Amino acid sequence: MKAEPIATHGGDRVAAALQAHAVRFVFTLCGGHISPILTASKARGIRVVDVRDEATAVFAADATARLTGTPGVAAVTAGPGLTNTITALKNAQLAQSPLVLLGGAAPTALQGRGALQDIDQRPLVAPHVKLFRKVARVADLAPAVEAAFAAAREGVPGPAFVECPVDLLYDEASIRQWYADAAGKGTAITDRLLRWYLNRHVEKMFAGSAAPWSARARDVPAPRVPEASVARAAALLSAAHRPLAVIGSQALACADAADRIAAAVTRLGIPVYLSGMAHGLLGREHPLQLRHQRRQALREADCVLLAGVPCDFRLDYGRHVRGSAKLIAANRSAREARMNRRPDLAAIGDAGLFLEALAAKCGTIAREAWLAELRTRDAAREAQIDRDAEARGEHVNPLAFFRALDRIAGDDAVFVADGGDFVATASYIVRPRAPLAWLDPGVFGTLGVGAGFALGAALARPGAEVWIVFGDGACGWSLAEFDTFMRHGIPVIAVVGNDAGWTQIAREQVKLLGDDVGTVLARTDYDRVAAGFGAEGIAVRTIAEVEPSPSLLDRSR
Repeated sequence: MKAEPIATHGGDRVAAALQAHAVRFVFTLCGGHISPILTASKARGIRVVDVRDEATAVFAADATARLTGTPGVAAVTAGPGLTNTITALKNAQLAQSPLVLLGGAAPTALQGRGALQDIDQRPLVAPHVKLFRKVARVADLAPAVEAAFAAAREGVPGPAFVECPVDLLYDEASIRQWYADAAGKGTAITDRLLRWYLNRHVEKMFAGSAAPWSARARDVPAPRVPEASVARAAALLSAAHRPLAVIGSQALACADAADRIAAAVTRLGIPVYLSGMAHGLLGREHPLQLRHQRRQALREADCVLLAGVPCDFRLDYGRHVRGSAKLIAANRSAREARMNRRPDLAAIGDAGLFLEALAAKCGTIAREAWLAELRTRDAAREAQIDRDAEARGEHVNPLAFFRALDRIAGDDAVFVADGGDFVATASYIVRPRAPLAWLDPGVFGTLGVGAGFALGAALARPGAEVWIVFGDGACGWSLAEFDTFMRHGIPVIAVVGNDAGWTQIAREQVKLLGDDVGTVLARTDYDRVAAGFGAEGIAVRTIAEVEPSPSLLDRSR
């Protein structure tokens, strides 16, 4: 590989490493500690997208990672800039999203001495990332970024962090002058000792930086399930009378394999439920896909395949699967494959590639009577939703609203879910059109992902129709980012279910404790807030205003 020219500053080494990994966007909130990374990224053709909250930057990086398979990148300044990312980092870790967070830090010689925004960042960040790399030499900047990209992708994907002290990022002449000024010109023994120490420190920082170097991306192959496990899974499914599959986000860790995975599921021929990022894997309508009464189906199935799905609270810690059923757990994580319930077969490796291998091994497993029974049940539930959607009241019926949205949204639509009640309703009515067209927080259940996910999705899928489904509580985290959307020309369509409260919480709280304290919001005109940032704000107060409004799409682009 051709060696890079001598970098003008350390920030350019970081940018070169990003460029080598085909990074197209760096999400950030600016800070002096990281300015050289941002300017160098821009100079190398990487788009720098600045937001209004550091958490949004990480959520946006998370979204690009989920949709492309390439780790997303966020860069934040030291101290509070970094602490603001912790929730978003943890969400990415639990959702198994590969991203790289670049964090600034105080000058190396001043750390621990009360410098601006100087804190020990390792204890705060290390529990939430796969790799924490604190760089001490300019020559190590690019290799640290390369290691972070590899760590983010290998095994169970997740976030990685590189700490880049500010004195490693600016040009060598300026930093040497800065340290020379700090050393002073005194002749006392303490002054001379300080100069000796700082000169020695600077030499260590820049050691090796004049040598030829190159930035490169490491090959990180996806882990494959052993052939023996594939053969055993095929035998278990072939022997079943009522086989059932549940496919989750991890099955799409190899984003570029989504179409092949969908074809494999179709070839297998067994009924399937989709969750998380797997929503839309089989398109809008597919004869094998079921949407309702999953718990009952799991209790009736005699062989259950969990592909990238752990037995956590979403499956009642494994109790949704009846005890006598054969359980196959395909997962990159051995711990998750065995969580709460030991499977009959733990197929450790990439769940999506496992589905491909399984379909090739056993072909189609047709159980028409079982599938017909499940589809009849689904149809009955759909009919009930239609009847419920006809109810009229003072405000918009959310069932009717989402039925309309599902009809109006384009074939290239990407849906971002951020909220409680309103989003829960959307999840069983709105039908993603294609693989990787549904983004929700994942197992952590984090509110506030909406703007960041939409920002990442719109940039990863230029020209796509991006919808954010907000609860009125959740949208509070994202309102300021309408400024970001406008400044960067990011077309998104946000719908807010405005019921003036944290209703999902209030429902149980009032029932159990008889008090709605802390759950009541105002019926705020969020459309006017968005308009204040320059966006188009539309208030819909009756269901009659929903259907005749396809112009909403035109005005939002």
